[in-house]
Amino acid sequence: MDIPIASGDTFWLYSQVFGVPIRLIIDSNPGVSPTSLIVGRSVKIPGFVEERYVIRPGDTLWNISQQQNVPLTWIQLKNRTVNPYQLQPGQTILLPRKVTWRVVQGRQVYSYEDMINDMNELRTIYPFIRTRSIGQSVMGKTIPEITVGIGSKVVHANASFHANEWITTPIMMTFLNDYLLSLTNNQPIRGYYLYPYYEQTLLSLVPMVNPDGVNLVQQGPPQEQPYRNLVLQINNGRTDFSGWKANIRGVDLNNQYPARWEIEKGRKVQNPAPRDYPGEAPLTEPEAIAIAELTGRRNFQRSLAFHTQGEVIFWGFLGLEPPESERIVNEFSRVSGYTPIQYVDSYAGYKDWFIQIFRRPGFTVELGRGTNPLPIDQFDEIYEESLGIFLANLYL
Repeated sequence: MDIPIASGDTFWLYSQVFGVPIRLIIDSNPGVSPTSLIVGRSVKIPGFVEERYVIRPGDTLWNISQQQNVPLTWIQLKNRTVNPYQLQPGQTILLPRKVTWRVVQGRQVYSYEDMINDMNELRTIYPFIRTRSIGQSVMGKTIPEITVGIGSKVVHANASFHANEWITTPIMMTFLNDYLLSLTNNQPIRGYYLYPYYEQTLLSLVPMVNPDGVNLVQQGPPQEQPYRNLVLQINNGRTDFSGWKANIRGVDLNNQYPARWEIEKGRKVQNPAPRDYPGEAPLTEPEAIAIAELTGRRNFQRSLAFHTQGEVIFWGFLGLEPPESERIVNEFSRVSGYTPIQYVDSYAGYKDWFIQIFRRPGFTVELGRGTNPLPIDQFDEIYEESLGIFLANLYL
């Protein structure tokens, strides 16, 4: 929400009036100097939207405030060009509303377009978050990264490496939404006030690594060629893509990393397939490359990849994981009820590569139980189980 600047205004004033931490206001206005606000320009107040109100006969700003349950000071600051003594029926003013509800409605089939729409709306309401493209999918869809926080500790989580594990995306987006609500409303989540972690931690999220594959599972083969014919050929002419894990070219993105990749290449399928094909070489696919390059740039201190299913957390790779990984995974297990598993006969995954290259804690979190894609009616249960992991990723 934009507020016009008047003489004497300060970020501290806005923080006190609107009940938002001053750091969030500063970070929402990166081009504005807090020490030299320019009268006539505007500043963004995070955590608010505005709605139109049409003046009726007999209205005053005071009775509008009472009837609409909006503090009078908010109305005055938002409508500084309005003369409160000359309100005219039919005139329009704007009422600030503090956002206390979720934008993300995750308990639904959640497509790439749903994610982008929600991301853009969250960015409008909470302009202190940052979004950027880390690359594009095979079909040219932007793969966004969302960052929250200003701390020196940099942690990462991603979702939907596998197409039919798309429920991990609305789970992650719902946590992001709840985190933002907590920051701007000073409301705890499971007893944790999260603003201190905003200052301590930079959280990096990539909610959908495999957008082409997700839309394929949910919507069927695309109209664009050659991708339509390609996926139908790979799927043996079948139009049911519920078992598809790969990207649109039939490459399993979580078998694409140079961490004993040759083992997976030797024992997995040898041609493009709905799942398990590692590709002709490591890091041939743009989606896998995008995550690898982001990881190198950001220098994550910890990285989590969310998958489904099994209610387990994989946390080791060839003994290369640091000692602190065990402490972290035990906390993840405590807050989720999931079972830690150190080693498994699997290679070439993102977690494996992260541990091998950076020697830092990396985790694959398998949400829920059942057959992929997990039914959306498991959403609430899975979210409650995973919420503790998302929070622990901030505070550990």
